[in-house]
Amino acid sequence: MAGGISFTASADWLHRYFFAYAGLKSVTTDFGDGTVMHCWVPKTAEPSKPNLLLLHGFGANAMWQYREHLRHLVPRFNTYVPDLLFFGESSTKSPERTEEFQAQCVMKLMELHGVQKMNLVGISYGGFVGYSMAVQFPEAIEKLVLCSTGVCSEEKDMEKGLFPIPDLDEAAEVLVPQTPDKLQELFNLTFVKPVKRVPSCFLTDFIDVMCTDHVKEKREFMKNILKDRRLSKIPRITQPTLIIWGEQDQIFPVELGHRMKRHIGENARIEVIKHAGHGVNLEKPKEFNKHLKTFLVDSSDSAPSSSSSSSHSLINYYKHRRFWSS
Repeated sequence: MAGGISFTASADWLHRYFFAYAGLKSVTTDFGDGTVMHCWVPKTAEPSKPNLLLLHGFGANAMWQYREHLRHLVPRFNTYVPDLLFFGESSTKSPERTEEFQAQCVMKLMELHGVQKMNLVGISYGGFVGYSMAVQFPEAIEKLVLCSTGVCSEEKDMEKGLFPIPDLDEAAEVLVPQTPDKLQELFNLTFVKPVKRVPSCFLTDFIDVMCTDHVKEKREFMKNILKDRRLSKIPRITQPTLIIWGEQDQIFPVELGHRMKRHIGENARIEVIKHAGHGVNLEKPKEFNKHLKTFLVDSSDSAPSSSSSSSHSLINYYKHRRFWSS
């Protein structure tokens, strides 16, 4: 905040401290081709643990979306939390603005960290990237969790009024907000019970710290995820997949979660969390963690590719859910 303490910067510092306390360290990797990616990686990766990649959505950097979940995940997984391109400390000189390119860069990052196989959680935009990784690198992705992500949306959905925002230009204004009014609108769309009438000074502070870098590039990535998108062009994935959705999601309505379940088929299951919106991971962290842990921890050392094995994995998921309710 101008002339005083920035509450957003202070909160970001606390998130950074928490990540370090949880056992992760901050590493920036230069690919040597104009692409630089930042990632939180294990201070000591343990070969006996499975690997877990956490991909964030639009908004603040990766720390803000996964802090509440680290204490449940880090003890069980070698956990990697990157900033996607043009978020946090990651950027590229490439003109590519597709989720396929994001996916390729994340996969290269993981390979440079010595990770060949992993489970993956993708929230919102991170789900687009994660799904693309599962398509492009099927041998690398073992299990997949997709949360509140409109992978199976189509450009015509916007024309038909499925979304509260009428067009891509307006969506870009809201998802990468540059004014307090737009940021408040984003909060209202993201949460079932958003804080009403946040003082403008706090909203401005958040924008100044989190939303002013790479605005053009972020909006280009956002527009590309729906441009000319058709369900018939979206490849099906075969990995065991858990879909998590907030029942009152206004960004990507829950109908899209059920559409994704039908598109993927028998390898996928969906969990709809009541009284939650698009930010279900933040609004209902206990329920989110319960579904996350039980799906990933059960047989996390392998991810069968056959339909019968995938179905067996999902049966075990429900069989063991009650043991992971904390």
